[in-house]
Amino acid sequence: MLGSGKSSKSARVQTLIGAETELHGDIYFHGGIHVDGRIKGNVVADDGSASFLNLSETGSVEGEVRVPNITLNGTVKGDVHASEKVELASHARVIGNVFYNLIEMAIGAEVNGNLVHRSESSEPSPVVPLDLKENV
Repeated sequence: MLGSGKSSKSARVQTLIGAETELHGDIYFHGGIHVDGRIKGNVVADDGSASFLNLSETGSVEGEVRVPNITLNGTVKGDVHASEKVELASHARVIGNVFYNLIEMAIGAEVNGNLVHRSESSEPSPVVPLDLKENV
């Protein structure tokens, strides 16, 4: 379900990362992004926006994800922060903590970390760049 952020003001994908694409570096965006490929870096959207990330079954992220609305069906190696909603589909694999306001989790989804409820008034923690995490 592409861009399932049904309550989003803008449910349009502006950015597509194809299955044969591997991107190295952080992505900062506004709007919708669909990932079939691999990202080695952080994925960050404006927190007060209706932005969304759709990570397909073939997609993966090695880094922190900070997007208000997230649908995961691929693999994330890093913490996931969803200020509005996170949907973990049946093939979702998260190796890290999931911070959420609202969560939907299908049978078969896997989280190897903590599920942490956070209200909308909670202060988000800062993003630590991927290369700094390796030295900690």
